[in-house]
Amino acid sequence: MNRQRPLALTFPLHGSRLIEASAGTGKTFTISALYLRLILGHGGEAAFREALLPPQILVVTFTDAATRELRDRIRARLVEAASVFRGDAQGDDLLRELRGDFVQTQWDECARRLELAAQWMDEAAVSTIHGWCQRMLREHAFDSGSLFSQTLETDHSELLAEVVRDYWRQHCYPLQDASLQWVAGVWGTPTGLGGRLRPLLSEEGEIAAQSLGELLDNALRQREKALAELKAPWLTWADELQLLLDAAVAAKQVDGKKIQARFYNPWLAKLREWAGGEEPRLDLGTGFIRLTPDGLAEAWKGEVPAHPALDAMAVLKVQLDALPDPAEAALRHAAVWVRQRFDREKRQRAEMGFDDMLVRLDAALQGSNGPRLVEVIRRQFPVALIDEFQ
Repeated sequence: MNRQRPLALTFPLHGSRLIEASAGTGKTFTISALYLRLILGHGGEAAFREALLPPQILVVTFTDAATRELRDRIRARLVEAASVFRGDAQGDDLLRELRGDFVQTQWDECARRLELAAQWMDEAAVSTIHGWCQRMLREHAFDSGSLFSQTLETDHSELLAEVVRDYWRQHCYPLQDASLQWVAGVWGTPTGLGGRLRPLLSEEGEIAAQSLGELLDNALRQREKALAELKAPWLTWADELQLLLDAAVAAKQVDGKKIQARFYNPWLAKLREWAGGEEPRLDLGTGFIRLTPDGLAEAWKGEVPAHPALDAMAVLKVQLDALPDPAEAALRHAAVWVRQRFDREKRQRAEMGFDDMLVRLDAALQGSNGPRLVEVIRRQFPVALIDEFQ
């Protein structure tokens, strides 16, 4: 019975390929084996088109610690494999089977290539995704539109805070009346705004033509108009519901356990206060359900009387939730301005954060010089091995 050959020796080394495996099943072991095969040009029809050297094989992982470990394990595997090909070591089953795929007259040359690759591992392209992006931006500065020398800054929190304060000074200081009250009540301070902005700073967008004040004034006027229309009939309706429910309770037309004055009087009082005031929020609790045709039907003895207030109450909470709200538009207005200013400040300082490395290389690849940059990188790294792709 023929023994099945290991995946690491049969896996195709051309095209886009994926190996999925659980933790501890030997992914790093397999990457090391694939690396050996690429150095040796192994695989027949499954082989890459030519044998490679370490600087030509891009290996990417996601932490600096994993990068060091992977580099050391590949180096050790190259040295071990060279010893097996020279006959100085027994090696494991995979290395012996790998050696067996070459005729004996090739073993010395294979050992020489493996030894050379091990000596070259200090220059091997094994890095984190961030480190590799930074390297590409630096090495291909003309094609990527980057500066030749840029500093990695791991903490831009103070610079970001200063940019948010600049936005606050330029856009929030001039606000007046309702817009000023809204900003003070919702954002509070530049620090409060900064915390809300962080999830949006990675999104692209163009700076709005209108100012923050114009945006807020328009949205708040629309909200005030819609709210006034909702409130308009409720002072009258609350009094009419009071009479209707009081009469029903007195005549025992309702289930006394479900409808009592101590239940509905607070609801009606809140309705009157809300309808006669400026507060947009209304919290009736279960009143939103009981003061509807279906809610009264559960407790009414006989046919529920018709009243427009009952039909309106059935949709009032939804209408209140759907009132025009400037929160999202205002936050996006701030996010676009802050993101562009933040990026400009970093470029002027020749600084990058971790995310900037990915974003700027992606932008370069999508830009006018993108096709040339893609071709240059493909020639530089004919093969890429991604460890723990995320």
